[in-house]
Amino acid sequence: MKKNYLLFLAIFILAGCATTGGRDIYKPIPRPNMPGLYHKVDKGQTLWRISKFYNVPIEDIVKINRIPDAAQISSGQMLFIPNANVVKPVEISQVDFIWPVKGKTISFFGSKKDSLLNKGIDICAIEGADVLASRSGKVVFCDSKLKGWGHTVIIDHLDGFSTLYAQNSSVLVKTGESVNQGQAIAKAGSSGRADRTCLHFEIRKGDKPQNPFYYLPR
Repeated sequence: MKKNYLLFLAIFILAGCATTGGRDIYKPIPRPNMPGLYHKVDKGQTLWRISKFYNVPIEDIVKINRIPDAAQISSGQMLFIPNANVVKPVEISQVDFIWPVKGKTISFFGSKKDSLLNKGIDICAIEGADVLASRSGKVVFCDSKLKGWGHTVIIDHLDGFSTLYAQNSSVLVKTGESVNQGQAIAKAGSSGRADRTCLHFEIRKGDKPQNPFYYLPR
């Protein structure tokens, strides 16, 4: 328990639960002067899934399409995939991430409040609503010892990815427990420094924070 706590305390240097935020509006780009093709985004597809099917880094797709950090792709949107030569059917599978709770995003990845950088997103939720495991994995942290974050759960997805769920009113799992995607792991609340009922949610690849909108379906 102590070992897991120290490890993930070092990895998850968290940002505050801001109550405001916004995102830039995505604007399609003209065809770049380079090899590649356009992919039409279907419902439920994510940048992560598209990048895996075309074997192109997310960062390259984001850069060439001028997608702002807090952007979220939409069904019907045309994305230019650099160096691709065949349009591929991008399938959805259970290893994709799902939204951990229903609600409006009120603070976005990369936004700041009181000089604190948000390394995830904050989702407004109903008090006591189920917080769901975004993917299957193993609970490696379940406590309220992260200052300012209240009742927190961290899940290791055993493939280099991990997710964090903070500011809950209570937790429903224990450290070391295996959980399935979609399983209720906590109840939404306003513990820690939250000033309203919201879930602070992060996705990490190794120790690097990822923009959750690149992984969550629209």
